[in-house]
Amino acid sequence: MLFDTRGRHRRRVVRVIYIGLALLFGLGLVGFGVGGGLGSGGILSAFTKEGGGGSTGFSAKVKQYRKLTQQKPTDASAWEGLAKNLLHEVGSSETYETSQGAVTGKGKELFREASQAWATYLSLQPKPNSELAQLMLSVYGEGGLNEPAKAVEVMQLVVAARPNVASFYAELAEFAYKAHNTRVGDLASEKAVSLSPANERVRVKDELAEIKANPSGEKTYTTTTNGKTYVGKLNAKKEFEGTEAKTKSTSSAKTTTTSGK
Repeated sequence: MLFDTRGRHRRRVVRVIYIGLALLFGLGLVGFGVGGGLGSGGILSAFTKEGGGGSTGFSAKVKQYRKLTQQKPTDASAWEGLAKNLLHEVGSSETYETSQGAVTGKGKELFREASQAWATYLSLQPKPNSELAQLMLSVYGEGGLNEPAKAVEVMQLVVAARPNVASFYAELAEFAYKAHNTRVGDLASEKAVSLSPANERVRVKDELAEIKANPSGEKTYTTTTNGKTYVGKLNAKKEFEGTEAKTKSTSSAKTTTTSGK
């Protein structure tokens, strides 16, 4: 499914797509001097000016920008560089991210630092870099810190820069529903459907409606044992864990007993 990112593999694919789009977007706006757009610098200029690559290169850049943010705490570009290189360092070594795309505990520590750097950068830069915003989605997504409310804020910056991309609105809708922000979710969902090809609109609408109804993506099971109904989910061992469902008759009985006293 095009917009279903709940599986680990699909989230990995979407993350790679976002990084690729960020580079292409940066190439069009910054590399060739077209537009100008949002914020200073850009992902592409960072690669061409700073060079670097591999765990050692990014680690050195992280140390450099950490020192720079201490020396110049009001320099937005320093905080931007720190956030960006922290994200690159996570993806450069299996110490931080496994070959299957799972972020390790140490990787999440860098994500938390990147989140703090991003927050400081936003407070200093009224026109934030949209390419960096796309990269920050990996921080706030389910595979990262799992903070959908912050992912919504990031996606709003992304769609503002690229207002005609259906998949971006679909992602915004998904994060909004997971953050229990139904208003933003519904608006983004409508936009995603309207921007999708005519033959895809029904499917996109149905998928987003499913996410709205079940934002956690966890399937709920109902079972009956010895005349009692239980509702729950499967644990990591695929064993059912649930609680007894309260029926109307049970509630009525409890109410009658209480009034009798």
